[in-house]
Amino acid sequence: MRDPDTFFAEKNPVGILQDLICFDTTNPPGNEGPCIEYIRRLLENAGIPTQIIAKNENRPNLIARIAGDNTAPPLLLYGHVDVVTANSQTWQYPPFEGRMVNGYVWGRGALDMKGGLAMMVSAMLRLAREERSPAGDIVFAAVSDEESGGIHGARFLVENYPELFAGIRYAIGEFGGASMDFGGRRFYPIQVSEKQVCSIRATARGMGGHGSMPIHGGAMGTIGKLLCILDRRSLPVRITPTARQMINTISKNTGFPYNTILKQLLNPQLTDTALFLMGPKSRNFRPLLRNTVSPTMIQGGHKINVIPSEVILHMDGRMVPGCTPEELIEEVRRLTNGRIALEVLRYEPGPPEPDMSMFGLLSDVIRSADPGGIAVPLLLPGVTDARFFSRLGIQTYGFTPLKLPRDFDYFTFIHNADERVPGNAVKFGANTVHDLLCRYGRAG
Repeated sequence: MRDPDTFFAEKNPVGILQDLICFDTTNPPGNEGPCIEYIRRLLENAGIPTQIIAKNENRPNLIARIAGDNTAPPLLLYGHVDVVTANSQTWQYPPFEGRMVNGYVWGRGALDMKGGLAMMVSAMLRLAREERSPAGDIVFAAVSDEESGGIHGARFLVENYPELFAGIRYAIGEFGGASMDFGGRRFYPIQVSEKQVCSIRATARGMGGHGSMPIHGGAMGTIGKLLCILDRRSLPVRITPTARQMINTISKNTGFPYNTILKQLLNPQLTDTALFLMGPKSRNFRPLLRNTVSPTMIQGGHKINVIPSEVILHMDGRMVPGCTPEELIEEVRRLTNGRIALEVLRYEPGPPEPDMSMFGLLSDVIRSADPGGIAVPLLLPGVTDARFFSRLGIQTYGFTPLKLPRDFDYFTFIHNADERVPGNAVKFGANTVHDLLCRYGRAG
């Protein structure tokens, strides 16, 4: 890994990404300190003042600020340095070496989200080098612990240091801006809203006994039936304003038959038929149109020759904005015929209805970077630190732009083996973020 003091002279976002990947920040345990220190030194060497704030010294957060001319409110850029595990995955190249192979940077975090951080850091360094004064202060936060709930990261900062974000209305964060080809056109979904976390525990009870005396209709069988139902069926269709706007925009910019199929997505009676007709492309739309529950853990039985009288299934539930945990529980209950006890284990409200007032600027920035590109709003199927910053009245736009090859499926590689990103796409993103910082708050 190169020393930040000498690396600063290169100003290369791809090199920054490669270096960031080399820090193993797998969460848990995180150990984000050395990675945060690397970013701190890059920024300090460019004359950008930084501040380290930590609940745990091994899991710090960094705040940096470039002063503006106060003609616009401050703008927040933020991203997380922690990553999910690469254990039990088979990689073509080691996940923490940041190798460049065939034009791609390989490694854990290349997409989620050290690639986005490299864009932001590169844009900040370039702004400082140019001695350009932005319209409003540019506040940059590199945080820990996003992958495990933000207890040491964004949530900690929001709950204990809200003054750091005073006056901020808009933020640029993760998951949005990666190009998606559909119907011969290139779209850039920009996250403006996200689903809500609602984890559910399902408990089935029934007769237990000796393993040599089979029991039919017991707790294990009841949970098995629920798993089969969840594998075959989906929860009811719920069309949110953001999903409707996204689908309508794509439909207007594509021809037959895609425009017709897309319009059918918005009719709950035709949604599943339209998804079927879309084939593999339906992957990008399916979770946006309903609540989802994914079975993730089963607990039952303690001895091989004892039939358990209780079996527990844990489900990762994700709700569309505006939905309540009670409504999700009722949707799942309808699949169980009342034979399984359901309870909410964890619920985290998501951001409110999005403030779209900065979306036009982001659309213009995308068109400048890629004249054939069309920005569309995105409801994210997952969650991000946006849910914490929204408590301070900050609207996050997921905007880490990547102009990707037509056959590159962005979501396939996130949290998966062989995570990678085209180097040219990272350069594209860094230039686009820099353009945004220059345009923000400026008329015309």
